[in-house]
Amino acid sequence: MPLNRRKFFQLSASSTLGIASMNIVKLAEGNRFTGPTSFNLTKNKPSGFRLGLAAYSLRKHFKFFKGRTQNTTGQQEIDMFSFIDYCAAQQCAAELTSYFFPPDADRDYFLKIKRHAFLSGVPIVGTAIGNNFTLPEKKQLEKEINLANQWIDRAAIMGANHIRFFAGTKKQIEANSDALTSAITSLKQCAAHAAELGIFIGVENHGQLTADQVMEIVNGVDSPWLGVNLDTGNFISSTPYQDLKKCAPSSVNVQYKMKMKKPSGEKVDVDMHKVNQLLTDSQYKGHVVLEYEEENPLENIPRVLTQMRSVFNGE
Repeated sequence: MPLNRRKFFQLSASSTLGIASMNIVKLAEGNRFTGPTSFNLTKNKPSGFRLGLAAYSLRKHFKFFKGRTQNTTGQQEIDMFSFIDYCAAQQCAAELTSYFFPPDADRDYFLKIKRHAFLSGVPIVGTAIGNNFTLPEKKQLEKEINLANQWIDRAAIMGANHIRFFAGTKKQIEANSDALTSAITSLKQCAAHAAELGIFIGVENHGQLTADQVMEIVNGVDSPWLGVNLDTGNFISSTPYQDLKKCAPSSVNVQYKMKMKKPSGEKVDVDMHKVNQLLTDSQYKGHVVLEYEEENPLENIPRVLTQMRSVFNGE
């Protein structure tokens, strides 16, 4: 007996729902779909890393730097809104480094930043501050902690899931037996505040810290909301890739620099393929954020991002 069109679609929908129901049961039983709509949940993983750009890459172009008006010396002047537009053109996420916000930025300003980024299709991968938690003077240290917590609040307002922190410097830690304890104690306070807002803190391998010192700090804080902000250019060592590999499994953010410095002071190119491999081996899943420090950033960053996509995403 021939089916009419309406009956056909009713039966088709019924059959589709039946297949879907059986597959859902099988998923619950065996952690995978089977049959014509099957896919393996353990094998079908996204490949490559998401890319971002740090505002520090265009540091000479911003109107403000650390709360003061900056002389851009005839270069194209930008603000944080136009930086987001630049990231939109490059189809990458944005790290909104705190140095370049206007000194009077308030809650309404940060909400406007969040809105502009969302409407531009640009994820805000994080923000960053230039703090120091190995200062010996108690009042100075308290000021640093308060400022850090203020920027955690601002990260939450903007919808940034990560904030980059400095712990201190190798020189200060080695010169003062209490400096490492001070850094760990300060970061514990900030990590507790960050946890309440769902913000990750990434402790950068900054200030010539060794890989062992970075991991001692991270392990000493022992917070699920704190890890390493891994900068590919910051280990001044005879074995920089081993140092990067040691910290990679604890990384919550990666900043890619094009150069690294040898103990002799000589600058050499960072091996992008080696970095990609060690991040892959460590099962890192986050962003790789370009922090461009070379000449002519506006002109050269697009070329570097294209190269990064080729290596880190296999495009």
